Amino acid sequence: MSSDVDGGAPPARVGVTEEAAALLARLRTRHGELMFHQSGGCCDGSSPMCYPDGDFITGDADVRLGDLAIAPGPDDGGAGFTVPVWMSRNQFEYWKHTHLTIDVVPGRGAGFSLEAPEGVRFLIRSRLFTDEEWERLQDV
Repeated sequence: MSSDVDGGAPPARVGVTEEAAALLARLRTRHGELMFHQSGGCCDGSSPMCYPDGDFITGDADVRLGDLAIAPGPDDGGAGFTVPVWMSRNQFEYWKHTHLTIDVVPGRGAGFSLEAPEGVRFLIRSRLFTDEEWERLQDV
C-alpha cells in the first residue's frame, strides 16, 4: 500500500493496493491511459469507476484528488505510470477528511468500469486523516 508520510508535505488523498496496481497495469495494456472517477452513488453505488483516460468528462463540478503512482512492472514495459483520480465536488465535501485507497476484490465489477469482465471489482477503503495529516492539508 502507498505511504502517506513524507516529512512536512501534505499527505496524499488517494492510494492504491499492490493488487489493484497490478490490475491497472493489465487494464492499461488493453485500454491505454486510465482514469478513475469516484461514483456518487448512482447506478453502481459508490464504486470507484475506471475508464480510459478522457472517456469520463470532468469539469468544474469535479475535484482531482490526486494521481495513483503505479510502480514499474512487467505489464507496462517497466516504465510505471500514473492514474488520475477524480470525485464530484459535492461528494468531496463529505469525503474531504478521509484518505481513500483503491483496492480490488473478487466479484462482479461495475457495468461501466473497465474491470467488469475480469471477475473482480474496484473498491474504496477509507480512513480518517490523523489530526497531523489534516493540519498539513489545511496549509495547501
